[in-house]
Amino acid sequence: MTHPEFDPDMWMEVGSLGGPDKNRVYGLSNTTPDYLRSTHSVSTVGSSQSKSSSQSKEFVALQQHTTQLTDKYDHLSAEYAQLKASHAQQRAEFEQIKAQIKASQAQQKAEYEQQKAAYEQQKAAYDQLREMVMNMATHSGTCTPNQCLPYNHQPSPPGYPPPPPAPPLY
Repeated sequence: MTHPEFDPDMWMEVGSLGGPDKNRVYGLSNTTPDYLRSTHSVSTVGSSQSKSSSQSKEFVALQQHTTQLTDKYDHLSAEYAQLKASHAQQRAEFEQIKAQIKASQAQQKAEYEQQKAAYEQQKAAYDQLREMVMNMATHSGTCTPNQCLPYNHQPSPPGYPPPPPAPPLY
């Protein structure tokens, strides 16, 4: 990592190993070792160290950024898991409340039906009683004697005061 990207000494060493093309460096427009030595002494010594130092700083910065992103990802993953669990719990509570409401509605409907049936029975009894009273009132203008009904419009026996008037019918 600390070795510079362009090292003229390495190029010259490889180029001078022997063979028919000794002292030739390939890949750099056939530059001669003498040219590389002069370039090396002027520009590459300082730049290779500063270049490797800046690359090292970039690498450290990238490692730190990667660590930060990994931490954020882990935090978001944990938060997502919490939200998912919370959502599941809220959904279960919602379903439970929904079931309770349905049960309450069914119970209220049953009670309503019972009350409705009781009302219908009372209404039928009232209508029957009303019809009986109307029949008694319209039957030749007077009611027939009845021991159970004190207001039967019969004349009082001699020596008794007349009965009080009958209450109104609704």
